Amino acid sequence: MIQPPPVPASPGRHATAFVFVTVLVDGMGIGIIIPVLPGLIRELTALSLSQAALWGGFLTLAYALMQFVLGPTVGNLSDRFGRRPVLLVSLAIMAVDYLIMAVAPSLWVLFLGRLIAGAAGATHSTANAFVADISPPEKRAQNFGLMGAGFGIGFIVGPIIGGLAGELSTRAPFYAAAAIAFGNFCYGAIVLPETLDPANRRPFSWIRANPLGVAMQIAKVPMVAWFVLAFFMYNLAQYAYPAVWSFYTQEAFGWSTGQVGLSLALWGVGFALVQGWLIRLVLPRIGEAMTALLGFLVSILGLVALSFATEGWMVYAIIPITALGAILAPALTGLMANRVPDNAQGELQGALSSVTGITMIVTPVLMTQLFGYFTAASTPLYFPGAPFLAAAVIMALAMLPFAIGLRTVAR
Repeated sequence: MIQPPPVPASPGRHATAFVFVTVLVDGMGIGIIIPVLPGLIRELTALSLSQAALWGGFLTLAYALMQFVLGPTVGNLSDRFGRRPVLLVSLAIMAVDYLIMAVAPSLWVLFLGRLIAGAAGATHSTANAFVADISPPEKRAQNFGLMGAGFGIGFIVGPIIGGLAGELSTRAPFYAAAAIAFGNFCYGAIVLPETLDPANRRPFSWIRANPLGVAMQIAKVPMVAWFVLAFFMYNLAQYAYPAVWSFYTQEAFGWSTGQVGLSLALWGVGFALVQGWLIRLVLPRIGEAMTALLGFLVSILGLVALSFATEGWMVYAIIPITALGAILAPALTGLMANRVPDNAQGELQGALSSVTGITMIVTPVLMTQLFGYFTAASTPLYFPGAPFLAAAVIMALAMLPFAIGLRTVAR
């Protein structure tokens, strides 16, 4: 059995690189099957493309639902047993799960695979807890941004790998994902130390390791509770992009699938640059609170501009503005992480993972219904940008709990 490296004063670049790649693999896990999912569902069921799309939505829902339910569980497990075993076990499960999906003989086995992937993919919470362990308070938001950049890069790379491997077969992307997850597991087994001091561990409790229980714990710290509500509303608005982007751009501008993919890739690159690089310049100068406020304002501006865009070139001009809004999430996460004890970092990050999971469930339903209503032949007002305007309103409303949280901190 490979023994973990001793806990160093600083975990070193290899351990940090491993956690970065782990988050990247999480992002890939969402996107790598997108290019082949329609073909694979039809291969397993002989359904039409429109019927396959319906089942594709259910598969996405299954993944998000497991993220919502088990995010707090995984986070609490890392507070009890440490970050290293939870990260490594999750990666091992993910590698095996991709192999199961690669040989899935039926749609129900594929469903089972996506449920397991959602559970194993909840490692994002443990990765952020690792970052909280190794970072001084003033550096946490910057390093959370680096993890966000890793996820963004994974979301870009995943569809590319899926598309290229999918040229070989509908199963090939799953084998590729399994190999990447297993390779990262081996790397982590060698280089990853344990960063949670035994003195900071606490007993595992099912009462706290579920969305309701963790919400009750967070409610005991009002300033954090207000920030979590703001984080929820931010994500509710932010997930409008993946929910309706392809529908909106094709309806409003007649874009091809290639143009849709290019625009998403550019958005992802901008997202990664902002969270991985730009935030490190902004945060030391204006602080977490002002960085988050700037992120809110820029995000609202980008959403409003996008909702009223009339030409395709305008979208490309707006992408840098929407990408700049990515400074919000790590700054807000840093504000929360600096206000909970060391033995509850996993619990907090698990709660945020759960929040992200529920918004991945709610937003696609809400935004696609809005899009459908305002683009239907019978609509009294044709307005394909309606989902983005609604998201702008939600983002603006999110500033209210954010402001209340700041006032609570100031007392």
